[in-house]
Amino acid sequence: MNKLILTLKQFGIVCILLLSIPTFSQQKQARIVEDFNKNWNFKLGDYATAIQSNFDAKDWRTLQLPHDWSIEGAFDKDSKTKQAQGFLPAGKGWYRKVFTVPANWKNKTVSVEFDGIFKNSEVFINGKSLGIRPNGYISFGYDLSQYLNFGKENIIAVKVDNDAQPNSRWYTGSGIYRNVRLVASEKLHVGKWGTYVTTPEVSEAKSKIHLEVTIDNDNVTTKEFKLVTSIVDAKNIEVANFSSTEKIGAKTTGKKVHDLVLNQPKLWSTESPYLYKVITKIYEKSKLVDNYETPLGFRYFNFDAEKGFSLNGKPTKIYGVCLHHDNGALGAVENINAVRRKLKLMKEMGANAIRMSHNPHSLEMMQLCDEMGFIVQDEAFDVWKKKKVTNDYHKDWDAWHKQDLEDFIKRDRNFPSVMMWSIGNEIREQFDSTGIAITRELAKIVKSLDTTRPVTSALTENIIEKNFIYQSGALDLLGFNYKHEDYKDFPTRFKGQKILASESVSALETRGHYDFPSDGVKAWPAKYGAPFDGNADWTVSAFDNVKSYWGATHEENWKTIKKQDFMAGTFIWTGFDYIGEPDPYPFPARSSYFGIVDLAGLPKDVYYMYQSEWTTKPVLHIFPHWNWKAGQEIDIWAYYNNADEVELFLNGKSLGKKSKQNDDLHISWKVKFEPGTLKAISRKDGKVVLEKEIHTAGEASKIDLKADKTTIKNDTYDLVYVTVSTVDKDGNVLPNATDLINFEVTGGGKLVGVDNGYQANLDSFKANSCKLFSGKCIAIIQSNGKKENIQLKASTGSLPASVIEVKVQ
Repeated sequence: MNKLILTLKQFGIVCILLLSIPTFSQQKQARIVEDFNKNWNFKLGDYATAIQSNFDAKDWRTLQLPHDWSIEGAFDKDSKTKQAQGFLPAGKGWYRKVFTVPANWKNKTVSVEFDGIFKNSEVFINGKSLGIRPNGYISFGYDLSQYLNFGKENIIAVKVDNDAQPNSRWYTGSGIYRNVRLVASEKLHVGKWGTYVTTPEVSEAKSKIHLEVTIDNDNVTTKEFKLVTSIVDAKNIEVANFSSTEKIGAKTTGKKVHDLVLNQPKLWSTESPYLYKVITKIYEKSKLVDNYETPLGFRYFNFDAEKGFSLNGKPTKIYGVCLHHDNGALGAVENINAVRRKLKLMKEMGANAIRMSHNPHSLEMMQLCDEMGFIVQDEAFDVWKKKKVTNDYHKDWDAWHKQDLEDFIKRDRNFPSVMMWSIGNEIREQFDSTGIAITRELAKIVKSLDTTRPVTSALTENIIEKNFIYQSGALDLLGFNYKHEDYKDFPTRFKGQKILASESVSALETRGHYDFPSDGVKAWPAKYGAPFDGNADWTVSAFDNVKSYWGATHEENWKTIKKQDFMAGTFIWTGFDYIGEPDPYPFPARSSYFGIVDLAGLPKDVYYMYQSEWTTKPVLHIFPHWNWKAGQEIDIWAYYNNADEVELFLNGKSLGKKSKQNDDLHISWKVKFEPGTLKAISRKDGKVVLEKEIHTAGEASKIDLKADKTTIKNDTYDLVYVTVSTVDKDGNVLPNATDLINFEVTGGGKLVGVDNGYQANLDSFKANSCKLFSGKCIAIIQSNGKKENIQLKASTGSLPASVIEVKVQ
């Protein structure tokens, strides 16, 4: 790929992504975008007559979208969703909403936009079917204009059919689980996903901007109009503009082009993700008839067969994590505040990249990756024509894959964070000749819509003769999953190819649980279906020494990756635990063990290994806790950086200094337990860098509540996460506490989820109580719209109740 191609950029257009949209009376823009999430009715089951205006929905629930009905259900060993989806229910459900549109919208184009419905949705407006969409991860919309009763009541109904199971290898959720918008524009307007921005040349001195705008004219007459493009910076100050006079025929769609130049642009990077906006306006005679916003970031990147990856000319290792779309105790419900918390934890760990596993993720996720500075591998499919489970996407492949892929690319091609398109994950056609034709077809579709990013696929077979996706010659970037021992041979085996570890590790840990000794590495199980000596309580030690049979420990993988300059980087499986796929255990285990952070969002110890390797900020983390049996031999591990050595003390007595040798990523001691204080001091050139202490916790004295923020908005969406623990009189967390904590929320919030990160916890995520696990749990509170401060009261039988207050803006 020549230098010009490598510096092509394209960024984005998506309709306004704000969750709080102005109401009709407040809206001053030509294009009206309304939050359409509120006041839906819902009921489980199949109700074909719900499309009728006289249908009686009095016994239906009233709720606010996004909504996931699966997460509200009970765990059931016999559930049709099976282990892969966490034993939660699926089934069928209907949504229904009565709404009125203003009479003066009669001459507008009015559409409804769904960011995702899982799955097999059919949408009806006033009894008319608008269409079906089998793929649960694809964003789509429908034009409502010809069916609406303007100035009167309208009925929109949505059938969701997630009954055919199993249909996934991970938890999907069920229902309208992403945001919905109502959009009204003049008949002359920018089409859906209708702008495409590239930056053919990028430098700190000057950058070129190429804008292609798709214009829809729904009028019955030809229209002449003025097209205006403005580039505004992060302060909304215009820094470049261009205008032209155009003409478009009646009832047609046309494409218009604008080219601009910006001098001295600020470049987008993972450290400084500076964003501009492209504002597209259409004027008919001096009247503004449409306005459309597009995020824009200036950056250039390169994948190189010998040197790996570079961003803006700077060599950059991809420190990536794979993420599934669920948000822990919220299930599949998409909430920008939950996503921001997840990405903030990854950013603080040192991650600079996210792989969207193994399907299109939400607009909020894409938007935040732009804003927070993450490189994105955007992934379309987990299966093609050949199935992985009985009722998965292979059934819809022939009819839908082309449109789904095109819509996926059009929606996301303008986000500056996206730097590679993945057309598949561990695809079965890899192993037969049909993979050649399909790979070429998919790559051709991608290239028809975007030539500025490489096409990749996550491969498992690194023997060339057996890998027909590779043999297609259609991939620009080779992604390989696991088999880290073979990486050193890749420059010879795949000569001249650009290579990335698209998925790696699959190590197993339970936060806060420790098995001794920690020496040696175990695979649970050693091979597929083999028996293994697991724990009776379905835990796995949090020392990084247990892995899946196909994977590696975190340290094994990272030691390999960091030595290979040709490897662009790695995506760890996974950043967070997720619901479903609880390998290696059967029921009652119901969520994964792979995460660096547990399902509740509480970091496991290996989080600090990555922080010590992937960041430059000083790190010193010692573990485990210091509450054990007298005389018990305990392995003490330490992750550290920016230091030459660490000295360990027990009750003031030195247990010796240790340093990492060769390629070590941690140091360790064996210590006989005695109550008191374990203290570590890291030093560089004899000077203290950091000190850390762990104290033996005494009797429980109170319930400790720590909120992740002190104020929330009263917008019915904002969230606050409260970490709950019991502490002794000195404030030390009791690491083995298992108290049942009861919650009561009053004021401007409601309890929407609880969790403790324990992978075999069968208590409901929607309960009003939660047991501590390894001393901690979380409570998630969501704004209910009231302008009252929120109070969370936590109580347990043996301790005084504790209360925390969160201010509501």
